[in-house]
Amino acid sequence: MSPVPDKLNQTVDDALELLLARAGKSRGLLVDDVRPRIEKALDKYLFADEPSAGRAEVQNFIGEIRADDLCLITACERGDEKAWEDLVAGFDATVKSAARKISANAEDAEDLASSIWAELYGLRQDAEGNRKSKLAYYSGRGSLGGWLRAVVAQLAVDQFRKQSKLVQLEEDREFDVLANELPNSQNGLVAQHENPEEIMTESRTAADVTAALGSAIAVLKDEDRLILKLYYFEDLKLKNIAATFGFHEATASRRLARLQADIRKSVQKLLKTEYGWNDGEIDQYLYENAERAGVNFEKMLGIAVIVMAMQDFWA
Repeated sequence: MSPVPDKLNQTVDDALELLLARAGKSRGLLVDDVRPRIEKALDKYLFADEPSAGRAEVQNFIGEIRADDLCLITACERGDEKAWEDLVAGFDATVKSAARKISANAEDAEDLASSIWAELYGLRQDAEGNRKSKLAYYSGRGSLGGWLRAVVAQLAVDQFRKQSKLVQLEEDREFDVLANELPNSQNGLVAQHENPEEIMTESRTAADVTAALGSAIAVLKDEDRLILKLYYFEDLKLKNIAATFGFHEATASRRLARLQADIRKSVQKLLKTEYGWNDGEIDQYLYENAERAGVNFEKMLGIAVIVMAMQDFWA
């Protein structure tokens, strides 16, 4: 059943006609081709908050949709190979740049970028034999470049969690062997030993750090949060951020450095006061192991900002 009230169906169709008309490349799409995606967006982002939204609200909502990006993604999902070529040509650099920002090395970044394109193309199939692709989640409300950076971050987090579980399983087996080889008097020490070889391999640690970062970012001033979003999520250079706010590039650099330092202090404080960490745990879990794994605090902060920002786009 359509989430759009019957009385607004014509309004939606008219607005979609205008959307296709203002697209530089409508790629041969018709209203019926884009309507299902727009209905999902209306249901999630408009009617969920304003059940009584009327004609004007629907028109404004659809009027803000990025027509060219929406048509490009819809055409890709429908199997248009030319659209797919355009997508890769136009955004491969964006995907690779985002992958480099949150990868430990160039090889990992290349692997992550390749995985993104596979996920977007859709290598898996549903029960009906249709390709399952993350393209289905793009609503057109935000920039396609920003959305793709969000997809990179999400896949990186998913892969990290999966790898962490595998690492933990291997460690558990190793400790079981060691425990059996040592005298009984030492078994208890070995069996209870926690061995964080990689940052956040233990679920409580990951949850604590994620929550602390989220809390530290949430209490920042609006302008400071916007600076972080522009830098980490929109991938703007400092000179462009400075131009946005009307100050010098050096000022933008100082502001970003101060924000990073303030968030670091807030996270340390929260880990102590809210989650019971001690100084040794902070040094070991948050910094020492992170540096060895190639995931420094700035990268963790960047991932947190991206994941928080993409909540506006991710279904």
